[in-house]
Amino acid sequence: MNYGIVEMNVNIDVLLGKRIQLLRKANGVNQETLAKALGIARPAVTLLEKGKRKATPSELVSLANFFQLNMEELFDESKTHQISIQKERRPEKSKEEEIRTSVPQKNHDKLKQALLYILNKVGSKPNIGETVIHKLLYFIDFNFYEKYEEQLIGATYIKNKFGPTPVEFKKVVDDMARKGEIELVKSNYFQYPQRKYLPLISFDLRHFKAHEIEVINDVLNRLSDKTAADLSEYSHRDVPWITAEKGKPIDYEAVFYRTPEYSVRK
Repeated sequence: MNYGIVEMNVNIDVLLGKRIQLLRKANGVNQETLAKALGIARPAVTLLEKGKRKATPSELVSLANFFQLNMEELFDESKTHQISIQKERRPEKSKEEEIRTSVPQKNHDKLKQALLYILNKVGSKPNIGETVIHKLLYFIDFNFYEKYEEQLIGATYIKNKFGPTPVEFKKVVDDMARKGEIELVKSNYFQYPQRKYLPLISFDLRHFKAHEIEVINDVLNRLSDKTAADLSEYSHRDVPWITAEKGKPIDYEAVFYRTPEYSVRK
């Protein structure tokens, strides 16, 4: 009997999550708006909708009130079409907030400046080759997104054998090399082939805000001394990389499920 109860509770959480998402989308409500109505953080709404967080009794009451339903109707899918929420709406903004930045907003110029910053700060270290740079950029982007729920660079990272790889990296470095902004140097590090990039110009701090530089510096201070192998292994234990499919983009939203070892959100 106890096992049956546990299974039922799990199913209820999942069904409720789908129901919340259905109600929200049917009424053009974004997660941020619903989170404010429930008095919880937006990531908590994501967890509710995925059935990975139990709704408290007070949250269930708030959900029913928000969607103008009684408690029975809250779980009744046939009632969805009868819901009518009266609220001020700005469709364009709501659509923008709904999409938000889970789809990376590519910013090649920001990637170029971030690369120049990394190369000027730690590029002279013998371990800083292309593989290490890929991982530093990944943790800069994903740490910033977890902490501020906004994009910093906004590159697209693919899951591959050696860890997260930014798709836009090659195009950006090829363009920078052609313009004489960086120089590619091929060498060996512990008898392994290494591609290093030497900065021929400095970075432009006007492209960064203070809190962006703070996140970048934190990543460089903690991770820039690791070898390519160590940093690749380290990235393989991060939840966004674990949950991604091989050869597919890594979802920024996965940072909200990170373990304490990786989480930067207080």
